[in-house]
Amino acid sequence: MAQGRGRDRRSEPNFDVPEGRVAAPGALDLRLSRQDRAGGGVAGAGTRKAESGARKAPAGRRTSPRKAPKRRGSLIGRMAYGVLVLGLWGLIGIAGLVAYHASQLPPIDQLSVPKRPPNIAILASDGSLLANRGETGGRVVSIKELPPYLPRAFVAIEDRRFYGHFGVDPVGIARAIGQNLTRRGVAQGGSTLTQQLAKNLFLTPERSASRKIQEAILALWLEHKYTKDEILELYLNRVYFGAGAYGVEAAAQRYFGKPAKSVSLAEAAMLGGLVQAPSRLAPNRNLPAAQARAAQVLAAMQELGFVPAQDVKVALAQPARPASSRGGGSANYVADLVMDVLDDFVGKFESDIVVQTTVDTGLQAAAEKALVDELNKQGTRYNVHQGALVSMKPDGAIRALIGGRDYAQSQFNRATTAKRQPGSSFKPFVYLAAVERGATPDTVREDAPIKIGSWQPENYSHRYEGAVTLRTALALSLNTVAVRLGQEVGPKAVVQTAQRLGITSALQANGSIALGTSEVTPLEMVGAYGAFANGGTGVIPYVVASVKGTDGKVLYKRGEGGLGRVIDPNAAAMMNAMMHETFVIGTAKKGDIAGWDLAGKTGTSQDFRDAWFIGYSGSLVTGVWLGNDDGEPTKKASGGNLPVDIWKTYMTTALKGQNPVPLPGLNRWRKAPETTASVAAAGGPGEILGQIFGTTPQPAPQPQAQAPRRRQAEPQQDRNFFEKLFGIGE
Repeated sequence: MAQGRGRDRRSEPNFDVPEGRVAAPGALDLRLSRQDRAGGGVAGAGTRKAESGARKAPAGRRTSPRKAPKRRGSLIGRMAYGVLVLGLWGLIGIAGLVAYHASQLPPIDQLSVPKRPPNIAILASDGSLLANRGETGGRVVSIKELPPYLPRAFVAIEDRRFYGHFGVDPVGIARAIGQNLTRRGVAQGGSTLTQQLAKNLFLTPERSASRKIQEAILALWLEHKYTKDEILELYLNRVYFGAGAYGVEAAAQRYFGKPAKSVSLAEAAMLGGLVQAPSRLAPNRNLPAAQARAAQVLAAMQELGFVPAQDVKVALAQPARPASSRGGGSANYVADLVMDVLDDFVGKFESDIVVQTTVDTGLQAAAEKALVDELNKQGTRYNVHQGALVSMKPDGAIRALIGGRDYAQSQFNRATTAKRQPGSSFKPFVYLAAVERGATPDTVREDAPIKIGSWQPENYSHRYEGAVTLRTALALSLNTVAVRLGQEVGPKAVVQTAQRLGITSALQANGSIALGTSEVTPLEMVGAYGAFANGGTGVIPYVVASVKGTDGKVLYKRGEGGLGRVIDPNAAAMMNAMMHETFVIGTAKKGDIAGWDLAGKTGTSQDFRDAWFIGYSGSLVTGVWLGNDDGEPTKKASGGNLPVDIWKTYMTTALKGQNPVPLPGLNRWRKAPETTASVAAAGGPGEILGQIFGTTPQPAPQPQAQAPRRRQAEPQQDRNFFEKLFGIGE
C-alpha cells in the first residue's frame, strides 16, 4: 500500500501556471519572453498577436503550426540563380584559360610582326622579271599597287565581315557552323583573316584548342596595333599559295607569269580561292577545281557588291588559266647561277633586293627553242637526251644560258656544273701554244701515224694525208697533227695556255690533253673562246650587272674587269684565221651564216659520249654541248652535226638585224679567196686532195660547168665522202 500510495502521489512536473495565478516567489519560470526570442522587442505586432493567440489556446490542446505560403516563381528564381552562378564560374574559367595561354606567349609589349624573309628579284637586261628567289618567291607589294578587286576577292571568300569585327567574329563562326551543317552556300571557315594572319606570323600549323585560343589573343592584338588595310596588306604578302609561293605577288608570277598588279578579275578570283587548299586547288595541277572555286569567289564578290554583275559574267565566261612555262622555264637556270654567285657581291641582307643580269630575254628564248626543238626532232635517233648552251658577249657578259632540256624535270645546270671531255674543241689551246712559239697558219706538219708509249691516236677518218698546213689541220680536226704540236710545245705548256685563257678545271698534263681528254664545263670553254673573239683579252664570264635594294640604293655595280691581255694580238689574229676555215672548208661548214665572219671548233669525245661546237662572231660567242648525264655513248652524235645545227639556228636569230662585226685580225691572215673557192667548187675526191694537200698541180681537166651540175644531182654523195675522208662531224 505504501508502495502504491507513493506511486499515486508521483506526478509529472507541470511548468504551467494556472491562468489568473501568479507564480510563487522563487518558483522556476521557464517560459520565453518576447525579449528572449529572436528579434527581441523588434518583433512586429503580428508576432505578438500570434503569441497571444497561442496563450489563449486551451490547456492540454496541441495546436498545429501553420504552413508557410508557397512562394510564386521560386523554381524559376533558383534556376536563374544557378545559371548566373554557372555563368560567373564559366567566365572565371575562360579568363583563367585565356590568362594561362596568354602567359605562354611573349609579353604583349614585346610582340612584333616577324620580318618577312627577303626576296631576290632577278631581272633581265631590259628590266623584265626572270625569276624570284628566296623563301617567299616574290616581293612585298603595297595594297595600293593592286587592283581593288584583288584584295576584295580574299575578303569575300575568307572573311566577309572583315571590316566589321574586332579580330574574332562570333557571327561569322556561327554562320560557318550553320553552313557546314546544312552544306549550303559558299563554304567559309570560322577564322577571320586576322586570325589567319596571326597563325601565319606567330604560330605553328597545329590544330588544337590551345592554339585557337592563342590565335584569338594574337588577332585581338593585331587589330589593336594595325588598321584594317594594314592587316589585309600583311595577309596578302604572307599567305601561302602553294608551289613555294608566299604572298600574292609570288603567286601571280608563279601561276600567271605576271605581277599581281596586272591580274584580271578572273585571275584574282582564282588566287582568292586558292588559299583554302593550295595543293588541291593549284591551277597548274587541278584546273577544273581551281576554276570551280574561282566561280564561288566571284559569286561571293557579286553578292557583297564588290564587283558589278556584268564583270562577273565576263570573268565566268573567260575563266583564268595558268601561264604555260615550257621546259619549266630555262630562266631558272640563270636564276640558279645568280644565287650561286650572289654572296660574292653582297653580304647579308634583310630586305628585298633586285639583281639586274646581263641576260637578254629574246636570246634566252631563242636558245631554249633551238636546243629543245633539235633534241625533240633528232635526240632519239642519235640517243642524245641532254644539252646545254652558253652565249656571251666577247667581254664575258652572259646573254643566254640553258642548263638542260627541261628545268622542271632536272634542275642540274649542265652549262655551269657538268664537267665533260671537250674533245677536239680543246685543240685551239694546243695551236695557240704552238703559234706563241713561232708557228703560223701556213706552217706545215705531217699528218701520219704517231705513237706515244702504247698510245696510238688516230684521225676520225682513220686516214693520213701527209703534209698539211696548220690552217687546214685545225679546220679538218686532224688528230695526229694536234698530238704532234702538243708534244712539240709540251703538255704542260698546253695546260698553262688553257688556264691563262680562263679554264679553271683540273687539267692532266699528258699527251692526250691535245685531244681534250680532261673534263671542263661549257661555261669555261665559252669564256676561254671569248679571248679569241675580242682579240686577246681574257674574260671572266659574268651574269650579275648590279644589285640594288628596293629603295634604289646600289649595293653592287660591275665595273671594268677581266683577266687582262692573255693573247698577243697577232697570235689572236692567226687563231681567228685558222678557226675561220672551220666554216669554210671544215667541220662546221654547214653552220656558216651569210654576211658574217665566223670562227669556231667542233669537238667529239671518246666513243661519241660528248658532242661540242663553240663558235663566235665579233659580237657573240656561243657554245653547245650535247650528251647523256650518265655518260652513255650517243649514236655517233658529233660536233659537226647536232651541235652545229643548234648553234646555227640560235645564232641566225641572235645576229639578225645587226651589222656584221669583223673578227680581230682576220684579214691579215685570211686564206686567199680563190683557193678557198676552188676547194668548195672541186668536182671530185682527187681534186679535193690535190688542192688541199698540193699533190696535184691543177684540177683535173674537167669542164667547170660540170661540177655544179653533178653536185646538184648528188649533193649527199660528195658530202658523205668529205665527212669520211676528213673527219667532218668530229
